[in-house]
Amino acid sequence: MTRAERPTRLPSRWRRLLLLVVPLGLVAVMWQAAQVARVQALQELRQDAENELRLSAAGLVGHLSRHDYLPRLLASREGVQRFLASPESQDAMPLNLLLDRFRATADVSDVYLLDRHADTLAASNWHRPNTFIGQNYAFRSYYTDAIAGGQGRFYGLGVQSLERGYYFSAPVWLDDTQPDSTPDGVMVVKVLLDAVEAGWADQDAELLVTDEDDIIFMASRPELRMASLHPLSEDQRQALLATRRYADEPLTHSGIEVVEALDNRTRLVGFSSGPLAENRYLGLSRPLEELGWEMHILKPLSPVIQAQWVSALLAGGLYGIVLLGGGVGWQRLRLRREREQFAERERQTLARARDELERNVQRRTRDLVETNRRLSDEIEERRRAEDNLRQTRDELIQAAKLAVLGQLAAGINHELNQPLAAIRAYAENARILLERQRPESADSNLEQIIELTGRMAEISAQLRQFSRKSGESLTAVSVPACIDYALRLFQARLRDADVSVERQWPEEEVWVRADLVRLEQVLVNLIGNALQAMAEVEAPRLTLSIERDDTRVRLGVADNGPGIPEEHLGRIFEPFFTTKSPGSGLGLGLSISSRIVDDLGGRLVASNRPTGGALFTLILPRDDGPAGAATHRTQENASHA
Repeated sequence: MTRAERPTRLPSRWRRLLLLVVPLGLVAVMWQAAQVARVQALQELRQDAENELRLSAAGLVGHLSRHDYLPRLLASREGVQRFLASPESQDAMPLNLLLDRFRATADVSDVYLLDRHADTLAASNWHRPNTFIGQNYAFRSYYTDAIAGGQGRFYGLGVQSLERGYYFSAPVWLDDTQPDSTPDGVMVVKVLLDAVEAGWADQDAELLVTDEDDIIFMASRPELRMASLHPLSEDQRQALLATRRYADEPLTHSGIEVVEALDNRTRLVGFSSGPLAENRYLGLSRPLEELGWEMHILKPLSPVIQAQWVSALLAGGLYGIVLLGGGVGWQRLRLRREREQFAERERQTLARARDELERNVQRRTRDLVETNRRLSDEIEERRRAEDNLRQTRDELIQAAKLAVLGQLAAGINHELNQPLAAIRAYAENARILLERQRPESADSNLEQIIELTGRMAEISAQLRQFSRKSGESLTAVSVPACIDYALRLFQARLRDADVSVERQWPEEEVWVRADLVRLEQVLVNLIGNALQAMAEVEAPRLTLSIERDDTRVRLGVADNGPGIPEEHLGRIFEPFFTTKSPGSGLGLGLSISSRIVDDLGGRLVASNRPTGGALFTLILPRDDGPAGAATHRTQENASHA
C-alpha cells in the first residue's frame, strides 16, 4: 500500500485530546440531563405534595370543627343548668349518664362539667379509674377563656389519661339577663386525634403538625410525636413543661435537618437519626390559621433520584449513538478500501445499539405503566376525599340547624312554661270541684287543660319539624306557608321585642321548586339575623315580600337595622366571616344558606335598602304547584302544626 492509499490517521496528540474530551462530554451531557430531570421531577413531586397537604389539612380542620357546637348546645340544656344551680343537693348520676350519651352520639372522647372554681362536677367517664370528677382544671386555658364568657379552645395531653386531644369549652349561664352577670360553670368537650392520624398512615408521605412552639403534636410516624423541629434550650424546655400542655414529655429534638431550601415553604430535608435517617425528603408546610398550627408533609425523593438516573442513562445512550455515528462516518472515510469489512462491523454495532435502545424503551414503558397505575390510585383516593368533604358539608348544615334550635330554646321554654302553669292551676281547681261535687265546673277546667296540651304539642312539633334532615328530591313548596312556619318559630322573640311584621305578597298561592326543609332553614337563618340586627332599634320592623315572574320567584327578607357596611358586602357569604362579637356566631349561617340556595338552583343576594337596613333576596325557580293546590296547602299547614 502506497502512502497515498494509506488511510489518514489523526496525530497522537489529537487522539489523546479526543480520548480526554469524549468522556468529559459524556459526563457533562449525563449531568445536564440529570439536572433537567431533577428540576422537572421536583416540580411534579411538589405539586403532588401540595395537593395531598391541602386535602389532609381540610380533613383535619373539618374533623375538629364539626364538634365546635357541642359544648354550647350542652351548656344551654335545662338539666345541666338545674344541676349546676345546686350540685350539693342533687344526684350527679343522671347528668353523668346524659353526658355519656352525648359523648357516644357525637363520637368524642370525653364530656365534663366544671363549676365556677374549675372543679369537675360531672363527667362522661365517671365510671373509669381515671375519671375527671373531683379534678381541678383552673390551670387550663379552656377554663379561663370560658369562665370569662368566651369560647375556649385548647390542645395538649390529658392530665389524667395522658392522651392527646383537642378541647372545646363554652360558658354555662344560670342568669344571663344581667349585663354584669358572669358564667356559673364551664362545659368541656375533648376530641381525640388518633382517628385522623390513622388515615395518614395510608399515604406515601410523612405528615406532621406543629404548634407555635414548633413541637410536633401530631405525626403519621409515632416516633416523631412529642418532639421538636429544632433543638430546644433548657429554659425553653422548662417553660413548656411548666404549662403542663405536654405533661412530662422530654420534648427531644426530632433529628430533622434542612439540606437545601428551595423557597420559603419548600425545602429538602433529612434526618440525623431515627427511622427516617436513611432517606431524603421534599418538605412543604401549610399554616392552619383557625387552629394556630402548621402542617408539614415530607415526600420521599426516590422518584426524583429515579428520574435523574433514567434521564442520565438515556442522555448517555444518545450521546453514545451520536459518537458512534461520527465514528462510523470517520471510519467509512478512513477505510474506504475496506468497505465490506467495515460495513459488516457497522451492522453488528448498529444491531447492538438497536437492542440496547429497545431494552431502554421497554424499561421506560414499564415505568410509564407503573406511573399510570399510581396516578389512577391517586385519582380514586381524591374522589373518596371529595365524598368525605361533601358528607362533612351536609353534617355542617345539620349542625347549623341545631345551633339555631339552641338560640330558639329560650323562647320555646317561655312558650311552654305558661301552658304548664295554667294546666297545673286548672288541674288543682278540678280536683277541688270534684271534691265539692261540681262535675260540670270540673269538666270545663279539664276542657281548658286539653286545649293547653294541644298548644304545647304545636310548639314541640315546630321544633321536631325544623330539626329533621332534609331529602335530596325537589318538590313544589308553598312560599307563604314556609314563611309562616319560620315566623312561628320566632313568635316569642317577635312578641318580646315588639317587632312589627309586614307581609307584601299576592293573595293567590305562590310555589317554588325546592326542598321544604332546606328552604325553611334558610328563612329561619335570615329572619334570625334580621332580629339580631334590629336588637338596638326603637321601632323594629321586619318586611317579608314575594315577587314572581314567568320563571322565577323573588323572596325578600328586610329589616330596618343599621345595614351591612359596604366593605363587607363582598365577603358576607364567605365561611367563618362574621361581624358579630366573639361568642355570638361562627360566621357559617350565611355561607351555608348561600350553598343551600345554590343547590336548589337559585341565588342568594345581599344588599342595603335605600331607606336603611339590610335586604336579603332569594331567587328560586318558579313551580306551578301540585294538583289540588288548596288541599295541599291545608295539608302542609297541618304538618307544620
